[in-house]
Amino acid sequence: MKKYCIVLSMSVFCFSCGNQTSSTETKDNPKSTTSVMDNPDYEKGLNLIAKSDCFTCHKLRDASTGPAYGAVAAKYENTEANRNLLAEKIIAGGQGVWGQIPMAAHPLISREDAIAMVKYILLLKEEAK
Repeated sequence: MKKYCIVLSMSVFCFSCGNQTSSTETKDNPKSTTSVMDNPDYEKGLNLIAKSDCFTCHKLRDASTGPAYGAVAAKYENTEANRNLLAEKIIAGGQGVWGQIPMAAHPLISREDAIAMVKYILLLKEEAK
């Protein structure tokens, strides 16, 4: 009977110790980090890109006809000015920044959707960290 009480006491002790948080972990500041994929801009932009013809010329990490999205994210800081600049390039097209192959214009993409796409692309820099 004594052994049973000791085993039960040890089990309760181990269970109670396993649920304590460390000194750096609290309910307001969990130890686990959030992923870039948890950002609503990530999912929205990815969905818009997937529904368009973007992946015809662009890949996530490898250069294709156009630059890899990871290279674009590495080149441009995630600022409002850069988001507007890149959104305009999506809508109007462009040439010369990444070589001589022109980027086709996408005039049917709204400015709001183009900015959402750019937000996704620029989040890829954070994802790579």
